Amino acid sequence: MAAFEAVLFDCDGVLVDSEPITNRVQREVLAELGWELTEAEGIARFVGHAFADFAPDIHEATGVWIDEAWLEGFRARRDAALRAELRPVPGAADAVRAIADALGGRVACASGADRAKTQMQVDIAGLSDVFGDRIFSGMECVLTKPAPDVYLAAAAALGVDPAACAVIEDSAAGVSAGLAAGATVFGFAPQGPTHQLPEALLAQGAAATFSAMADLPALVLGGRPRA
Repeated sequence: MAAFEAVLFDCDGVLVDSEPITNRVQREVLAELGWELTEAEGIARFVGHAFADFAPDIHEATGVWIDEAWLEGFRARRDAALRAELRPVPGAADAVRAIADALGGRVACASGADRAKTQMQVDIAGLSDVFGDRIFSGMECVLTKPAPDVYLAAAAALGVDPAACAVIEDSAAGVSAGLAAGATVFGFAPQGPTHQLPEALLAQGAAATFSAMADLPALVLGGRPRA
């Protein structure tokens, strides 16, 4: 018997290696407003969070209040870069398919990003047929991550108690969102500048971490981690 009734996947950094590309574009558009950030500073500030939530910080640093038109321009530029450069996380598609097969299709993608970006990235990951209409955007919820709304929406759509779900995340904000929903969170922590260290995800409350997608099916299908 599987350890969980459903598995809910974050997208950025879990299914696709999007964060370096997105963060670069974020820093480019901010530099055009007069706010220069290093790669490390951009990663520390923005990874795992909705860019729109930083409007007050951007105003403080530049004197400019960004609006929806500015954000749409950023998203178009970001998405063009992602379409040109994005690659799936190695092994992610195989892991998701194995888990979906074992759970009768009870998997979902629950991202903090906008729907268009999330759908595009699921397509690039080669997983549109697996997730189908079970793709959820935190931007369409009252609150996005680190609030639990998007994970609660995904669990409800699957008809599964969030406490019976595993969540796969790679950021502190995402771990917080999964835990707040009542799920068990597993932290994906491969080496790389846009991924957090295993210790950071465990400190945030992840039940366990893993660094290779090939290890994920056994982790979530084989049994709950012991306290």
